[in-house]
Parts: sequence; structure tokens; C-alpha cells
Amino acid sequence: KMILRALGIKYQILVPKVNETISFVTLTNRANRAVEFAQNLAKKKVESVKNQIKNGIIIGMDTIVVLGKKILGKPKNQREAKRMLTMLSGKSHKVITAIYLLHLPSKKSVQGYETTGVKFRKLKNSEIEQYIKTKKPYDKAGGYGIQNKAGLFVESINGGYSNVVGLPVAKFLKLFKSLIKDTQAAQR
Repeated sequence: KMILRALGIKYQILVPKVNETISFVTLTNRANRAVEFAQNLAKKKVESVKNQIKNGIIIGMDTIVVLGKKILGKPKNQREAKRMLTMLSGKSHKVITAIYLLHLPSKKSVQGYETTGVKFRKLKNSEIEQYIKTKKPYDKAGGYGIQNKAGLFVESINGGYSNVVGLPVAKFLKLFKSLIKDTQAAQR
């Protein structure tokens, strides 16, 4: 919401009816499986709310954390949050955010994604314990939000900070402008 407001984009929140309750998924050997996973979820979110409006652009996004061959979703409880943060401690991982935009009434759509590399420093057990007692880990892929206290866990990032927050601004604006251009061209 904060990023959309900063971009001057007026919005209305539509709550998708999609089951996102994955904590851990092991990937197969297909290279793009993680991207496909996130893209499918972003599209499902849009599809689940598209009948709630007649005109506008629906934005669907999904962010996942990938460590090796595992997708880390949102932890359901303190035990899962601790497990995720312990797994990420001292390691590099990828944050993938998929974007799916649907224009109504034209039904034109665009999709894309961004990947950012993140490296955590070695975390102390006491830091993990303190963090999982807050509400911060439970609505975030991988059990952390870089924009809050977990930003202190990050040693380095390779790519877009806004992607790790959950809205890759440059990629989003590129897709948004492309969709507007396509719909305007179709109306001529």
C-alpha cells in the first residue's frame, strides 16, 4: 500500500480467495519451477477477484523465498518461523516476486517477475527467538520482512530492495505502462 501511494496510484483492496498456506515446497529439477509457482499464485489471486470490479487494472503479486531446492512460504507458527530463519542463517537465497496485471473490461493481461539475491549473516538463536515473538514473520515469505527488524539479518542484497519488500517497483511500472499502452491502442 505504501509503495502504491508513493507512486500516486489510486487503489482499492480486493481480498483474494486463494489458498496460500504453503510453508515448504521442494522443487523438482526444472529450472523455472519456482517462477512458475509464484506466477500461478499471482494469477490465481487476480482470477479470484476479477468479478468484483468492471473497470480498472487488477494487480496480483506473490513473493516467495527460494533456498536451494526449497520454496519457503509464510510460516504458520513460531516453530515454522524459527525453522525458516535458522535455514536462512548465514546463507544466500533468492526472493522471487511474480506480478500479474489484468485490465477490465478488455481482459488484456501482462505478467512478469523479478528475482533478487539476499544473503543473511549468521544469526544468533536469541535473535531468531526474539524476532519470532513479534507478529512480523507470519505474513512474509521466508518468515522475514526486510523493511522491519529482520533487515538487520541481511548481510547483502543483489538486486532490487523493493522486490524483497514484495513489490518490485521498476518491473511493476514497466508492466503497468505496457498494459495501459496496449489497452489504449486496442481502443483506437
